[in-house]
Amino acid sequence: MKIEYFSEYSHHLGRNMEFKVYGHTGKPVLVFPTSKGRFYQYEDFGMIDAISGFIDSGMIQVWACDGIDGETFMDFGRHPYDRIQQHERYFRYITQELIPHIQYHNKIFNNGFEHPLMVTGCSLGGYHSANMFFRFPWHFDSLIALSGVYSTEHFFGPYIDQDTYYNSPVHYLANLSDDAYLEKYRGSKIVICCGRGDFEDQMIADTLKMKEILDSKHVSAWIDIWGEDVNHDWDWWRRQMPYFLERYFISLQ
Repeated sequence: MKIEYFSEYSHHLGRNMEFKVYGHTGKPVLVFPTSKGRFYQYEDFGMIDAISGFIDSGMIQVWACDGIDGETFMDFGRHPYDRIQQHERYFRYITQELIPHIQYHNKIFNNGFEHPLMVTGCSLGGYHSANMFFRFPWHFDSLIALSGVYSTEHFFGPYIDQDTYYNSPVHYLANLSDDAYLEKYRGSKIVICCGRGDFEDQMIADTLKMKEILDSKHVSAWIDIWGEDVNHDWDWWRRQMPYFLERYFISLQ
């Protein structure tokens, strides 16, 4: 498997940001790490091995980005305003610096063919992936969000301003009426999954809220809640990700 490491300066964050790329060609898959996770986490916890068949066959190319949750969602000693502003700078890094890099290089790897991105993540990475997809749908045509919560209330409590609102999918999607966004969602493949096991209670509640909201907007999504033995842990995410990838590619045939 071809693996590349990058460290590139981000003007939005004012420092170098690291990421790794797995694979030589195929659909680009942007991966967010779990809370306080780093760009190498997906590999370290066996997720790259779990989906290696899709990578080695040239079906996907995985781009594992770095996270800064310790400065944003998980920095509970800092004022919420400062935390959400740093998160917005992080999202500008992703959308205005990293994604253009992915699109440019992936097009070269695919002999000039430009694939829309898939975005994915587990736990807080599942939240980030869904929030990124719904806020910036023109970059993506598919989402696989595993064991995420989808409200900023879990991290910012009752604090609400414009930026926390627009990072809280269960809030901004409920009020969304922009047909351009809704049609983009309707033309995409959306998977939101969690289990019923340990440490998944908040995830179940938010996943069901997302189902209710998306149904009300006539947005088709695969909302999949697994069994009571399915815990909030890597063992299950390593099973879920190849399961959903296989069905994603079958649906294209």
